[in-house]
Amino acid sequence: MKKYIDTGANDTRSGFGAGLTELGRTNPNVVALCADLIGSLKMNQFIKENPKRFFQVGIAEANMMGIAAGLTIGGKIPFTGTFANFSTGRVYDQIRQSIAYSGKNVKICASHAGVTLGEDGATHQILEDIGLMKMLPGMTVINTCDFNQTKAATLAIADHIGPVYLRFGRPKVPNFTPEKNSFKIGKGILLNEGSDVTIIATGHLVWESLKAAEGLFKKGISAEVINIHTIKPLDEEIIINSVSKTKAVVTAEEHNIYGGLGESVSRTLSVNLPSPQEFVGTNDTFGESGTPSQLMEKYGLSSKNIITKVEKVLKRK
Repeated sequence: MKKYIDTGANDTRSGFGAGLTELGRTNPNVVALCADLIGSLKMNQFIKENPKRFFQVGIAEANMMGIAAGLTIGGKIPFTGTFANFSTGRVYDQIRQSIAYSGKNVKICASHAGVTLGEDGATHQILEDIGLMKMLPGMTVINTCDFNQTKAATLAIADHIGPVYLRFGRPKVPNFTPEKNSFKIGKGILLNEGSDVTIIATGHLVWESLKAAEGLFKKGISAEVINIHTIKPLDEEIIINSVSKTKAVVTAEEHNIYGGLGESVSRTLSVNLPSPQEFVGTNDTFGESGTPSQLMEKYGLSSKNIITKVEKVLKRK
């Protein structure tokens, strides 16, 4: 079983900031827009180095999406930045009409997703954004797991033609993916080989899944762990190949089980390879105020609950 080492906890939003800064130095067409949350989105260095390529729109997220769509007409590659709730729920009509329907090359970069936003509470903790975005025709949906992967994804989406939703978070989390790894949109990553069960995870739940795999190994259960950073387009091949071997799957995500990664995996398997599946995610509920760790534990977004779900699905094989 492969062991992964945390090289130093960092927040995924800082990975976005680092990637945006690098793009500012290498791609003159990249511009950035923010809805009054520069510090939270870690855009400071990009702005310092490229003041004429940044647009502060204030607390006017719908306007930001319209401006971003317009900037693409002149060949610019706009990166919008605000909290995930305001990047999707508040501006869904503008994204649908001005960006997705028109196929505009806008990169919607969303921080503070999920319950790990913490004390700000349910009004800010969007848990349905992946579902909202993946249902838009032509929209690429990415949910990264650590600092390094978020930076790599930020660089990669600048080269991708078409609208992208990039989702990341606020808290410091283990940084365990290779620093220099290239990011391939739509290609899942096999992190750990196993034979008894497949654990398919995204975002912050990838590290929890690796911890779960270690715990399962001690119980004599061999778990295959896959990092699905791109939820749309989904890497169906890696999923089918793995579940063909293990015959059982658990999906794990910091998102509502309705409309998220788990449902995408379920659809893939129901069409190609019907298999027992269990879901780790929030169950048709809003969040609440609390520390990230408290909320992850309360809503079952933990290695402990992943192990429980694995043991449950194995009984269904």
